[in-house]
Amino acid sequence: MYNVLICDDQPDIVNALKIYLKSEGYQLFTAYTGKEAVEIVRDNEIHLILLDVMMPVMDGITATAKIREFSNAPIILLTAKSETEDKVLGLNVGADDYITKPFVPVEVLARVRSQLRRYAKLGSQPDASSSELTLGGICLDDRTKSVTAEGEPVALTPTEYAILHLLMANPGKVYSTKVLYESVWQEAALGSEGAVAVHIRHLREKIEINPSEPRYLKVVWGQGYKMEGGK
Repeated sequence: MYNVLICDDQPDIVNALKIYLKSEGYQLFTAYTGKEAVEIVRDNEIHLILLDVMMPVMDGITATAKIREFSNAPIILLTAKSETEDKVLGLNVGADDYITKPFVPVEVLARVRSQLRRYAKLGSQPDASSSELTLGGICLDDRTKSVTAEGEPVALTPTEYAILHLLMANPGKVYSTKVLYESVWQEAALGSEGAVAVHIRHLREKIEINPSEPRYLKVVWGQGYKMEGGK
């Protein structure tokens, strides 16, 4: 059973999300400020977080950054259509996805399932024959779900890990943002490819010595992204 935290300062939204998710059999936790959310994640084994952006005491962006200091559980931001900058900022500080209000129940369930599948896969045990990938100074061990860059451990979110694993497993292959999104998020892109660029930038900041001049994670202008050996 997965433990899911719902955090929004509007009780009606919290109650609606509880109704949507209860049918899936999740164990639900609730919070009404970012500060409460951080404390709940710190004190409990939370597998996924639905987190509103605009809240009193501590907003969702700040809460995301604090949660990422000690947890890699997927975070889905709840945002208004007018909060484009907040979406980008949230993804930059470690959120995995976002849902725009007013949301549709089927979309909420689909995105929650998608993130939990990825989170579960992050903890699975694959065959030893395909567990280790090395490209230049980047090493990925799929059995332990660990990554090192130039010998130093790198902490990745489940989404970042999934992107890196896909690219490292297919070195030199160019993936368009649309294909990357659909491969990692396991759903139709439908204009959400911008999220890929944010995660790529965040990934570069973690694995590249100089993110502005990447050795490994390269952009192929007009086509997409690929991993190279860093020569």
